[in-house]
Amino acid sequence: MLNTHQYWALPDGISEALPDEAEALEQLRRRLLDLYATWGYRLVMPPLVEFMESLRTGHGTHLDVQTFKLTDQLTGRMMGVRADMTPQIARIDAHKLQTEQPNRLCYIGSVLRTRSFHDGSRSPLQVGAELFGHAGLDSDFEVISLLLETLTHCQIPDLLLDIGHVGIFRSLARAAGLDAAQESHFYDMLVRKSLPEIDAWLATTNLPADISTYLQQLPRLNGAVDVLDQAAALFANAPSDVQDALTYLRTLTTRVAAHFPACKIHVDLAELSGYDYHTGIVYGVYTSGMGREVARGGRYDGIGEAFGRTRPATGFSTDLRTLATFALPQQQRAGNASIFAPAVQDAALEQLIRTLRSQQQRVIRALDGQTHDAAALGCSQHIIQQDGHWNVVAV
Repeated sequence: MLNTHQYWALPDGISEALPDEAEALEQLRRRLLDLYATWGYRLVMPPLVEFMESLRTGHGTHLDVQTFKLTDQLTGRMMGVRADMTPQIARIDAHKLQTEQPNRLCYIGSVLRTRSFHDGSRSPLQVGAELFGHAGLDSDFEVISLLLETLTHCQIPDLLLDIGHVGIFRSLARAAGLDAAQESHFYDMLVRKSLPEIDAWLATTNLPADISTYLQQLPRLNGAVDVLDQAAALFANAPSDVQDALTYLRTLTTRVAAHFPACKIHVDLAELSGYDYHTGIVYGVYTSGMGREVARGGRYDGIGEAFGRTRPATGFSTDLRTLATFALPQQQRAGNASIFAPAVQDAALEQLIRTLRSQQQRVIRALDGQTHDAAALGCSQHIIQQDGHWNVVAV
């Protein structure tokens, strides 16, 4: 017997949206783009595929294993299906737009990954915003603010901002004289917060006592914002870059707390997500009941260097489907109720249908020979003729 399952089954981690979900996603997409436009962020639509040289650049280097690759039949060059849109946005800013002013860009589109993330999806609908051309605290604060506004707009409750700064560990590793292999090994222990491994490893080194203490305490410095005071005391004699990063975090978190008092802030100085490309702050936003972050972002200066223009950059990304699970997708927009129109050829009826559709009303026209009535098609109203006039009435 023919196994029809092979014709309709989707690959693992690949999803599609049926009408109800697709409409909810599209409504949310439009609302987010409208929100971003009010902040001055302009929409860009990069291509689904690019040459691998572009996708490997900067932020995209760590995504090489996540990228589906194919050969361009026209040139013989290797292309990739985008696994993350941020490298593409950096290319557009550096190579296509070439403005010297701060540049605000946003995007919403499908990405494809060889391996699934925490939610099991390999084809998220990535949403993001990037601010290029400004290296100061104001741009980091603006992007975090826009992210929190995004999540609030989607009615995501109990927001928690988990924030760190990769410059602290990078500076300490440099001061300790760790080579690339040692830094990588310590980084692995650090992100796992394997305190016994860290203590045992440091005991085998000949590092100066103060540097060893700094590295030993780093994974233990996490908690409420006042952990920054504890860190400042501990790192009082550490390299100036460490002090600068702590001051930066303190100023930034103070501003965020003042503008978003409902958002809890958790500082983690061992938060090193994207360590290979981030250059400053790095953060994730969480909500209760979800074991993974809702969104993630950070600073990655110099990302445009490979495209001919080194540009400071800061941004965030999230997934439209994740946002939609909180954004009450079941709540239909105003005017979404369907109206059933008969299959009658009449000039007045045609004019009424055109008028209703121009008002964003959904009108479903009956087809000749159709036996289903308005209710069967999910219509709450229908058009009937009364006293020689066509009127819209409840079913």
